Amino acid sequence: MRVQKTARVVIGAQFGDEGKGRVTDHYAAEAGCDGIVIRFNGGAQAGHTVVMPDGLRHVFSHVGSGAFAGSATFLSRFFVSNPILLLKEMAILAAKGVEPAIYVDPQSPVTTPYDMMINQIVERERGGNRHGSCGVGFGETIERNLTPAYALTVADLADRFALAAKLDLIRRDYAPARLARLGFAHAFARNADLFRSDAILERYIEDTRRFAEAITVADVRTATRGRHLLFEGAQGLLLDQDRGFFPHVTRSNTGLRNVLTLAEELDLERLEVTYATRAYSTRHGAGPLPRELPEKPYPGVVDATNVPNAYQGTLRFGWLDLDVLRDAIAEDLADAVRLPGLSIKTRLAITCLDQVGDEKVTYYSGGMRRRASIEAFVAAISRTVGASDVLVGFGVDRESIIWRVKRRVKLSELL
Repeated sequence: MRVQKTARVVIGAQFGDEGKGRVTDHYAAEAGCDGIVIRFNGGAQAGHTVVMPDGLRHVFSHVGSGAFAGSATFLSRFFVSNPILLLKEMAILAAKGVEPAIYVDPQSPVTTPYDMMINQIVERERGGNRHGSCGVGFGETIERNLTPAYALTVADLADRFALAAKLDLIRRDYAPARLARLGFAHAFARNADLFRSDAILERYIEDTRRFAEAITVADVRTATRGRHLLFEGAQGLLLDQDRGFFPHVTRSNTGLRNVLTLAEELDLERLEVTYATRAYSTRHGAGPLPRELPEKPYPGVVDATNVPNAYQGTLRFGWLDLDVLRDAIAEDLADAVRLPGLSIKTRLAITCLDQVGDEKVTYYSGGMRRRASIEAFVAAISRTVGASDVLVGFGVDRESIIWRVKRRVKLSELL
């Protein structure tokens, strides 16, 4: 069986919502049923929208965004599995005629209802000081799994009796202690009926049984053997737990770090890394947003995915700052130095260019606000970032994504 030595990687270069789903789908269409999308960070808080040319649409959270193209999904040990939400997503996809093969690493951390409760309670209690969480328990799962007595992975779901005992320990001992450490001890008493509900515990155990039946547990080598590899990132570089604007970050590494670890385990020789950004900046949730605007930057901006919600509020907008983009990408690529034998090809994807309309693109570079044609804007980004190969997106589906290869090719020649 042929061993793959090259993999493609899609990484968000902003605060998430850059169009990673449509870029992943674009690449997956080339691999078809021989492809597998590797989720290397994040969890159920991802919202990657893929729209087919015929209008079929889905917002992917667990399942890789290559599913419409026939690609399988591998949830790595760096991905947090949420049985409740994966079952929900699979039912939605099945109703659309899509039933992807899903492989999950046995070491993948597992979210419980109690992580979700703690997450949502704390965000509500913080009021105006919220951290920008989605409320699905991702960060709380990571935190809980730091303590072996309360840790829960996919491998642990096989023993239902041990699982019931662990869940009882989490809801009775861990949950009140965790809320107390966060400064909201009183909140446990106010929500005691939820934490002590046996119906919730029993329903969750049943959900884990159905989850186990819907997936195949396998390590990364077994799951990916003989397939075309496509790594799909979640969130964006500016939300990285080590490099973002703390505390308004996600509890994961959103760039190459986890990819490099998996690439080494798979003996890969080359990564083709595509960093995605919109033609403007967005942020859903609390925290700094460079060059923020009081309203959307162009009249044609439409976002059907990032609707207002109780935990992240409304989508925020800003002008794209090319210096921030350049620095984030450069810092991420610097991690690859630890694998000197691995070749890295850097690409850039710029989405939502159709939303600019007939206006010139406004952006910042060198600390100055600038306006330019789309052609000049794309050339400025590729020059600033150092990526000669650029994908440009003028719509929501894969057919709207085109290559602008080597800056001498004009966009007008490709449209």
